[in-house]
Amino acid sequence: MALSRGVFIVAAKRTPFGAFGGKLKDLTATDLSEIASRAALAAGNVPAEAVSSVVVGNCIQSSKDAAYISRHVGLRVGVPVAASALTINRLCGSGFQAMVNGAQDIIMGDAEIVLTGGSESMTQAPFVLRNARFGTRLGLDLNLEDTLWTGLTDQHINTPMGVTAENLGEKYDISREDCDNYAIRTQSRWKDAHDNGRFAEELVPVTVKGKKGKEEFAVDEHPRPQANMEAMAKLPPVFKKNGRVTAANASGVCDGAAAVVIAGEDAVKKYNLTPLARLVGYHYSGCEPSIMGIGPVPAIEGLLQKTGAKLADVDLVEVNEAFAAQYLAVEKAAGLDPEKTNVNGGAIALGHPLAASGARITGHLVHELRRRGAKQAIGSACIGGGQGIAVLLESV
Repeated sequence: MALSRGVFIVAAKRTPFGAFGGKLKDLTATDLSEIASRAALAAGNVPAEAVSSVVVGNCIQSSKDAAYISRHVGLRVGVPVAASALTINRLCGSGFQAMVNGAQDIIMGDAEIVLTGGSESMTQAPFVLRNARFGTRLGLDLNLEDTLWTGLTDQHINTPMGVTAENLGEKYDISREDCDNYAIRTQSRWKDAHDNGRFAEELVPVTVKGKKGKEEFAVDEHPRPQANMEAMAKLPPVFKKNGRVTAANASGVCDGAAAVVIAGEDAVKKYNLTPLARLVGYHYSGCEPSIMGIGPVPAIEGLLQKTGAKLADVDLVEVNEAFAAQYLAVEKAAGLDPEKTNVNGGAIALGHPLAASGARITGHLVHELRRRGAKQAIGSACIGGGQGIAVLLESV
């Protein structure tokens, strides 16, 4: 949809992303979302008491209070008790969807300022024992289920997400070498961006427990900028014999959170806020589950059609890198310009804490547009089960 009223991004912050079992392993998704949200409100000089609603994306539901995450985050950062809270799950598109839901509230006049975002602790994904609540019988073999692995598998088609990337690799004639080359490119772009301080505006350090007491965690933990083709070529494919997807050319299983504060025109004036960008429009659509990674293509096409924008006029694009094969298929099918797409690296380097990624991409594009003095950007993600989502942002 193309927005009929002005909805502005007035702040965007994220935690550094922690590796699986890494620096953020002891923090719940609620803790991480609180940190990012508190930082975003402070960065935008947004009074917590002015927030009308909180919308948080969360997929794995790994924390004890996962069912309450949006409400608990809001109360922790000081939003009014009367403010509403909504937890949403559009899988990898949840961070984008949280902002869309908040924008819908503003457009409908149900909110003035909405705290949105996404959070995930994939490290804390629990093991579960199903069908044991009312006891068991002699000889029944009860098995623990890894909710992380089942969450990354589409049970409807009994297919892990990595296999859907292999399917796209075959369909679009993408080789293992293509995937490894792309992975090196995104790692290199992350390093260049990091070395030149291009993540500084979006990051908030997190205090964590270290071997010698408390320490400050301030840099994404998953990137491997030293990666090279020789080392990558030695890695075995994970999902298919002689396949393309390896641990090095897939997104990282990570922990982290991102927050985006949005406000309507009246609220911007009322609270003297500084708009960083405008949400011009959004679109989400479905696709075949077995090639779920192609979802950004119809999502971007629908977005352009609804907003009247032209891809050639868009300055920056970021498509979430679930897998190198998936991203390359989208790049080929959508006709994306690699020189203005994922310019500072993506999820293969940074990691992909599911619900957090859409909010991370949004925040990064907002700050990068301003840094470059550019005008428009598209953020997009594929979604497990066969969907895609895309948003169009415009600097102000």
